[in-house]
Amino acid sequence: MSGCILITGPASSGKSEWAEATAAAMGQPVTYVATAIALPDDPEWQAKIARHQKRRPEAWQTAIIPEALPAFVASQQGEERCFLIDSLGTWVANGLELADQAWEQEAIALITAITPHQGTLIFVAEEVGWGVVPAYPLGRKFRDRLGQLVRQLSPHCDAVYLVTGGYALNLTQWGIPLNPATTKKPIQH
Repeated sequence: MSGCILITGPASSGKSEWAEATAAAMGQPVTYVATAIALPDDPEWQAKIARHQKRRPEAWQTAIIPEALPAFVASQQGEERCFLIDSLGTWVANGLELADQAWEQEAIALITAITPHQGTLIFVAEEVGWGVVPAYPLGRKFRDRLGQLVRQLSPHCDAVYLVTGGYALNLTQWGIPLNPATTKKPIQH
């Protein structure tokens, strides 16, 4: 099976576990694409990375792609594998220093790269716009860029899941798209 799946939700909601279970069920070899930059001076971050690594099956390959995500996805076009990209929020954070126009080009490059993909792409994205408006401009920039990227990506996905409170809702089955003309038919999970 090939296609694109987007899994979104708040922090610690089970997004990554749902994505991992979805990837394992695809019946394809899996490459876990980590967008995080290891921060050796941050023990909490190191512990979170270690928990994610411990959950992954040994047979899965890992690619660490903190910045050049569109180029990586494009380079894998002929691969009939499942690529689990965790997470778009971290990738957006890694590119916050980009000017708005450069960032828009990165987002378009990612959308362009997923369209003809032969394998399965599973994207994990955080929902950060449900809380308090960030007090600082950089926080607002992050929130807006990630929210816009999720909106740009979702019409190109076969399924969009919202994971919250340990439950996953298939928004492509239960939701009403803002632009039905650009929405794909959902795949069953």
